[in-house]
Amino acid sequence: MALKMVKGSIDRMFDKNLQDLVRGIRNHKEDEAKYISQCIDEIKQELKQDNIAVKANAVCKLTYLQMLGYDISWAAFNIIEVMSASKFTFKRIGYLAASQCFHEGTDVIMLTTNQIRKDLSSPSQYDTGVALTGLSCFVTPDLARDLANDIMTLMSHTKPYIRKKAVLIMYKVFLKYPESLRPAFPRLKEKLEDPDPGVQSAAVNVICELARRNPKNYLSLAPLFFKLMTSSTNNWVLIKIIKLFGALTPLEPRLGKKLIEPLTNLIHSTSAMSLLYECVNTVIAVLISLSSGMPNHSASIQLCVQKLRILIEDSDQNLKYLGLLAMSKILRTHPKSVQAHKDLVLQCLDDKDESIRLRALDLLYGMVSKKNLMEIVKKLMTHVDKAEGTTYRDELLTKIIDICSQSNYQHITNFEWYISILVELTRLEGTRHGHLIAAQMLDVAIRVKAIRRFAVSQMSVLLDSTHLVASSTQRNGICEVLYAAAWICGEFSEHLQEPHQTLEAMLRPKVTTLPGHIQAVYVQNVVKLYASILQQKERDSDAEAAQELTRLMVERLPQFVQSADLEVQERASCILQLVKHIQKLQAKDVPVAEEVSALFAGELNPVAPKAQKKVPIPEGLDLDAWINEPPSDSESEDEMPKAIFHDEEQRHAKQQPPKADEEELARRREARKQEQANNPFYIKSSPSPQKRYQDAPGVEHIPVVQIDLSVPLKVPGLPTSEQYVKLEEERRHRQRLEKDRRKKKRKEKKGKPRRHSSLHTESDEDIAPAQQVDIITEEMPENALPSDEDDKDPNDPYRALDIDLDKPLADSEKLPIQKHRNADTLKSPGKEDVPVIEKKSKKPRKKEKKHKERDRERRKEKEQKSEDLDFWLSTTPPPATAPAPTPTPAPSTEEPGVGVISSAPEEQHEEAKRQKQDDNEEEEEEERDSEMKPSKHKKKKHKKEKEEKPKDKKKSKKKLPSNDGMAQPLENGTLNEPLPPMSSYSLLAENSYVKMTYDIQGSLQKDSQVTVFIVLENQSNSFLKSMELNVLDSLNTKLSRPEGSSVHDGVPVPFQLPPGISNEAQFVFTIQSIVMAQKLKGTLSFIAKNDEGSTHEKLDFKLHFSCTSYLITTPCYSDAFAKLLESGDLSMSSIKVDGINMSFQNLLAKICFQHHFSVVERVDSCASLYSRSIQGHHVCLLVKKGEKSVSIDGKCSDATLLSNLLEEMKGTLAKC
Repeated sequence: MALKMVKGSIDRMFDKNLQDLVRGIRNHKEDEAKYISQCIDEIKQELKQDNIAVKANAVCKLTYLQMLGYDISWAAFNIIEVMSASKFTFKRIGYLAASQCFHEGTDVIMLTTNQIRKDLSSPSQYDTGVALTGLSCFVTPDLARDLANDIMTLMSHTKPYIRKKAVLIMYKVFLKYPESLRPAFPRLKEKLEDPDPGVQSAAVNVICELARRNPKNYLSLAPLFFKLMTSSTNNWVLIKIIKLFGALTPLEPRLGKKLIEPLTNLIHSTSAMSLLYECVNTVIAVLISLSSGMPNHSASIQLCVQKLRILIEDSDQNLKYLGLLAMSKILRTHPKSVQAHKDLVLQCLDDKDESIRLRALDLLYGMVSKKNLMEIVKKLMTHVDKAEGTTYRDELLTKIIDICSQSNYQHITNFEWYISILVELTRLEGTRHGHLIAAQMLDVAIRVKAIRRFAVSQMSVLLDSTHLVASSTQRNGICEVLYAAAWICGEFSEHLQEPHQTLEAMLRPKVTTLPGHIQAVYVQNVVKLYASILQQKERDSDAEAAQELTRLMVERLPQFVQSADLEVQERASCILQLVKHIQKLQAKDVPVAEEVSALFAGELNPVAPKAQKKVPIPEGLDLDAWINEPPSDSESEDEMPKAIFHDEEQRHAKQQPPKADEEELARRREARKQEQANNPFYIKSSPSPQKRYQDAPGVEHIPVVQIDLSVPLKVPGLPTSEQYVKLEEERRHRQRLEKDRRKKKRKEKKGKPRRHSSLHTESDEDIAPAQQVDIITEEMPENALPSDEDDKDPNDPYRALDIDLDKPLADSEKLPIQKHRNADTLKSPGKEDVPVIEKKSKKPRKKEKKHKERDRERRKEKEQKSEDLDFWLSTTPPPATAPAPTPTPAPSTEEPGVGVISSAPEEQHEEAKRQKQDDNEEEEEEERDSEMKPSKHKKKKHKKEKEEKPKDKKKSKKKLPSNDGMAQPLENGTLNEPLPPMSSYSLLAENSYVKMTYDIQGSLQKDSQVTVFIVLENQSNSFLKSMELNVLDSLNTKLSRPEGSSVHDGVPVPFQLPPGISNEAQFVFTIQSIVMAQKLKGTLSFIAKNDEGSTHEKLDFKLHFSCTSYLITTPCYSDAFAKLLESGDLSMSSIKVDGINMSFQNLLAKICFQHHFSVVERVDSCASLYSRSIQGHHVCLLVKKGEKSVSIDGKCSDATLLSNLLEEMKGTLAKC
């Protein structure tokens, strides 16, 4: 064996480590792939060896190669082997590799369940920590289900390091296994009041992330978060809480009234810009929810806007960006407050940073009104000319169109101006947003009937433009506007002044260089234009001109027939044949204009964007049914398939169908009309106003206003928008003068003229549009219902976390517990000694009553929660003393048993508290459930008798808040006299070099062992190394040493201490008898190294094993506790201590924490406690408090152990 170990060590000397691998890759730049391939072959050989150190080295190299992009999934099993190593340095390598390459599809990931569970229960906090960190990266639904209970247990670990990691990983567990959220939420809620700020911050992060997606489920936590917000000094925790309040406020408007004051104080006082930004965001959300309930909020809005102006004017680009972002949120609800800072936003358009300019553009979108639209667009058009780079210029173009077209063009008073803006934008070269300009041209021409004549005249000018045809190389380029121009000129050709010239422009040979879809529109609209001109010529009886027009069509259309685009070919071929047929008819002097125009009669209306999705399925139509019968499996493969196309003889030989009668024809006609009505692709005529679909979402009917214009707005050629700005100013001035004149006449009649009438400022409502505007409705299919389900993602993982957390926990929702063979040691105390009552003696109806009683209690608890929240929201206490909505356990500093303390003023709260506690304990000890139920039934009866005494319901309701005000501080550990800081670590020894503190912990699984945790802190400037701890063994207590060591050898400390650093070491002691306390002498020897040299130092200490250190905090139910006391097997003793001034709550917490007891039941100033030793001794206490004294009556299965425990408690109480 020794020879094998030596051989393995020699082999390791010649193995490549990670540094050698990296160095080799750098040296083989030319043949890197070949070198790495050789290294992988070597790694495969190393993984076959038995030495775990060699395997860990190989996995470490594989981890690096995985970062370079190489697949290492073939080594998944070897990674699990390294994860299971006992040495932490190897285990860490394994978990690192697993976190990088394991995923849900990894086959062997199921093998890690037991190993991870083992590491989670390891006495070493570092093993547990690395397991939690690794698991968070590759947790799967199965792992989350199997390990949820273990992780939830770690949330009550004595080490804050573990508690913090356990709290954080629960978020990943909730996402993968949503069923664990409800059972784990009470314990997660407790961590909000954890004494360690890191754990508290982790709990806030997890709950805020959960509430961000489903905030309504976390509304009951508002008082608790309000307390944290007003007491915490951690800016990052405050930011998270304030974000959460921003999500909760829309759900509960009353919450906003409580938040305004503390948030305003934070805005005034904080110097942290990040916190200031979040406060402003939440104030905005609060004011949105209070828009109707809190009229005097203008001061808060002005404060926010002023603070945001400071951010925008700051030289820091990040702050400027955030200021603009928050300003855009205020703009949605309070546009007038932001519009006052329009100059500042326009200055941001000149910023060097493109992201600032883009954010300013977004802000301008909401600052637009009828009065300033033209001014803002003029400013943006100047930026378009100066813009460098196509990206920003395209964004400017998009924003100009969005600003003008928002809300069905509600801010546009002159559509001719808007058409001229669109025409000016067509002069941009290199843009990729030509289709946006084209879409706007089409939309305005279709929706606004009054503008069609002007639009057609401008589109005809665009069709004559040569630069648009020349820029046809790029799809989606500016040539896309020709698509709209051709369609508008064809569809509304009756408004063209020179249609023949436009037709020749559309038939030019250069048009064939345009993209295929534009050519197709050209061909289609050439026919519309041709039909319009033909009708006009026939009306004028000019047959020669009509024939000349037809001849032009026959000559030019073949160029489109030769197009490479199939759509263009098909349309051009059909139209060419049609025109040739018309030419033949014209030669016979047959009038054809009416028939050709009939092809394009009617008007096309816009279709709603989601019309296709909302087409109802006709009754009787089964979309899953086969159209043709599927081929049967019985048909032989050799059978010849039936002919698809029949012969001509078969087709002619087919019998003619019988002629249908009048009823059959009428039925078919009705069916055809119904089909056409439901067909979204069937183009229908414009519906009458009575039949128009009135419920189409997003449709606004703008009133028609007739205006007599004295100045024509028609500008020949390509117009400029600046001309329209001047004309618009003149028009508004005349309109204002006319309005003032009418007012003066009205006031002269009344005889009460006012001097300040000339100071009238016009509002948006006063400005009338320049044209008759008719917004056409969007067509929707018949029977379509508006719905918002279209935008929801069915694969959203957060949808499963939308869970009601206030509903009582059902038995089926409890987390699964891993059962072991030694489960007998975890049974409730007294189960071994006291016979269990048979269930057969119970009546079946009694069981049903129990369930009813439990349901009633749960309903009362839920109502109580809602009443508490309503009470908190309805009153306005000072922010620092805001009560919590529901009683929560007192924060446990180290031991979970302290969290069991409950308050007595409100019996119903106590019962609800104990119910929650029982549910949590049942996850660890499910076999106690059968014993718990009978006593609960009895307790509820007693509680009912107590609760029936107050008869006046109104009085009891009024007393409830005051009771809660008393109970809430008891639950949260925040009395007028706060809980003293408690730590389970005691000073062991100290000198100028090192300070030693220790804690002793036992385990129910190991009845003869305890673990001593010693924290070593380097207090000097020297480097401490080669530390070794030795203890002089006694007959009863011995230090566990490595194999082969003698009783005089020390145990090496597995780390070194740089100056100012502390670390923890663990030492296991074997105990024979635990009924007596004892002390062991020991020595810590070490080498202190500094600049002057090294010295050997030592520190002597005495390790005190108290009887308390052998006790384990073990929960106990009241019925099992009563049976234990009645068994008669316990010895009794008592003590009394005078001069106690501490409150009973704090006194109870100190006893539970210092001496490892859990509270069984508490009534007023009397409480029963229970604990259990590592060797199975039951210890029961009854603690009573008088005015200035405390008496403790104890019972234990060992009289000596009880006597010594009471003496230790006497010493603890004497310090109070």
